[in-house]
Parts: sequence; C-alpha cells; structure tokens
Amino acid sequence: MYVTRASGPTIARWQLGGQLRQLREAVGLTHQSIAAQLGCSSSKIYKIESGDVGAARADVLVMLTEYGVTDAQQRDGLLELQRQGKERGWRAKYGQLPAPYAMYIGLESAALAIRNFELAAVPGLLPTEAYARALLDQQQITQEESERDRRRQVRVARQSCLTEEDPTTLWAILDESVLHRQVGGPDVLRDQLQHLLEMGHRPNVHIQILPFHEGAHPGMLGSIAILEFDPEIHSPVAYVETLAGDVYLERETDLQRVIMAYTHLQSSALSPSASRERIEAAVRALA
Repeated sequence: MYVTRASGPTIARWQLGGQLRQLREAVGLTHQSIAAQLGCSSSKIYKIESGDVGAARADVLVMLTEYGVTDAQQRDGLLELQRQGKERGWRAKYGQLPAPYAMYIGLESAALAIRNFELAAVPGLLPTEAYARALLDQQQITQEESERDRRRQVRVARQSCLTEEDPTTLWAILDESVLHRQVGGPDVLRDQLQHLLEMGHRPNVHIQILPFHEGAHPGMLGSIAILEFDPEIHSPVAYVETLAGDVYLERETDLQRVIMAYTHLQSSALSPSASRERIEAAVRALA
C-alpha cells in the first residue's frame, strides 16, 4: 500500500529562499540593506535565502515591496511557499527534537535519493522496531527511557519515505560486521536480517554488503550519507555523524571527497544479489 509522499517544509523553504535571493539580486540590494529594512541581522537574510529557516509572512511582504514585486499571482505564489515553509513537518507530533537531528530528518524527507554506508549498525531507514529499540538503548544510555522511546518511534516513522507513492531511492552499503553484531540478541538480529531481505525486493531499495575480505576501506573512518535532491532546487548534501557532533558538507571539494569514498565502497561491495546470499547465510547461522 502506498501513501502520498509529504516532504515537509524543507523544499518550500528552499524554493522561497532561492526566489527571494534572485529578486534581491535583480534589483541590486545587499543583504545588509534588506536587513536594515526588516530591522534584523544580515545573517537572518542569509538563512532565509538558503532555506535554513522559515520566513515570517510580514518579512516576506516587506521583501516583496522592496524588490518591486507587484504581480498578484507572483506574490500569492511566494506567500504560499512562505506558508508551507512555516508548517510543522510530520515529525512535529513527536515533540521537540534536537536541532541537528531534526535538520537531518527534514533533509531526508525531501531527498529524491540517499546513498548510505554504515560501519556498525543497520541504516536508519531500515531497522525493525525491536532492533531500533535495542540500538538506542545502548547508544543513548544517558537519556531517560521515555526519550529513547520517542527517538525510536521517530526512527521507525522515517521509513515511510521508502514506501510512499513517490518513494526515495536508497542505496545502502553495510559492513559485513553488521550482519553478525547481535544488537538485541540473536532473535532480534535474525528478524532484522529478514527485514533487510524483504526491503531489498523493493525496486527503490538496493542493499550491498562490504565483505570482510576487502580489508581496510575508506568507510572505516565512519558512516556516510549522501542526500540528493532535484538539481533545480538544491545541490547534494553529505552528512557525517560523530560523537563530536554532526557535520554537513556542501562545498564541491568536500562533496567530491565523500562521493569518491562512497564510490570506492560501492565498487568493493558485493553485488545486490551476492549480498542477498550473504545475508541469507547470516540468517541460517542464527537459526
């Protein structure tokens, strides 16, 4: 069963920001000059134009006046983007999430394709509920149980982007150790591996295993996610999660470095069909 895809406010903010930037540049105004009209900092204008934050309706109205936008249809279209950009995404029902995590979920929901490598655990879009619970219980041992449970619910809800009417394409590469690390115990791991086999049947989900015999590889530095969007809306974004914090890479040189590492991992990994056989063997070993 498919449901209509809802990417949340991220795309609307990007579209609005890009159009506001073009309008500002067309009339030769600087960030500083429009910030003075709004009585805010220049950094706020940068954030609105980059789509990092939603814009208030009153601010957009001032901008449109300053930029000489008088066409009613154009104004209505931009104000509709402003409204959509201020809406709360699907994750809002789970309460306030840490800003870096909320930002990633917004990008993930808007992505057309995601290329992911995981070194030690099943990727965030593919865990069963039991696996997600066991993983978060160990990763977030300093958090209250209720908070861990909320994060688990969000992680499971994120998976809808793979089953919607216009689903995200996922290329997931897993280090072979993921097939043997008994997160939650052998029963939980066996069910998780069966879930990987089931998801691998979907035309938009491609799973590869990076075998032990490949030895050292670029992914030993940590997990990688490359999120790709409609090129007319936004360039790709690479995401790296570490204990020191979350890192987003958008500069061309940084992206090329991450893409090169991912390409190396993909060429070293087993084919999807051979990967399926490797997962099936791991399931049998847990029987």
